[in-house]
Amino acid sequence: MKKLIYLLGLILAVTACNGLQDVYYRPNAQIMPQHITKIHVRPIINRTEVFALEDRLVIEVVDEFVRNGTYSIAQEDQADGILAGEILRYISIPVQYNTQSIPTVYRMEVLLNLRFIDRNSQETIWQEPALQQIYIYSDATLPGGMSEEQAREELWKNFAKMIVKRTVEGFGSVASPTRQQNQLNPNQTTITQ
Repeated sequence: MKKLIYLLGLILAVTACNGLQDVYYRPNAQIMPQHITKIHVRPIINRTEVFALEDRLVIEVVDEFVRNGTYSIAQEDQADGILAGEILRYISIPVQYNTQSIPTVYRMEVLLNLRFIDRNSQETIWQEPALQQIYIYSDATLPGGMSEEQAREELWKNFAKMIVKRTVEGFGSVASPTRQQNQLNPNQTTITQ
């Protein structure tokens, strides 16, 4: 009898393994805990030398949360979750020149460190230590070009969408490269034209 049960178990195991050929590993998304319904966005800390970068970023993130509608925005003492972050690096440099050696195309790169905190337990729910955005834009003197401020506004909108997506859709929806790859020179926090 034991041999029959063992043989049936072996047959079931082999049959089950043959049926797993099209199965892929897909981890479940890390979704916010159920008790988090209200979010507070703390003022972003600006670690660069460029004045007032953080103000527009906070406004864009709050606006994107409002547009999304999944979570409501609240004061910190009334919120269930808190988004905190800092701007680690801001670089805007020319990457293309015309025949008179005048810059015509620029590359803007911003690096953020973000984390989402459960206010009740003070635990970090998610963290992106090196969330990066790169934006290439033409000079405002060219057709279709833009100023550095206009390019920065586009970059903030992209960041806001990434942050809200990361919060709403969970882990894996947005990923940051490793900090080591991004920060080749850790003392280099700001470069502007």
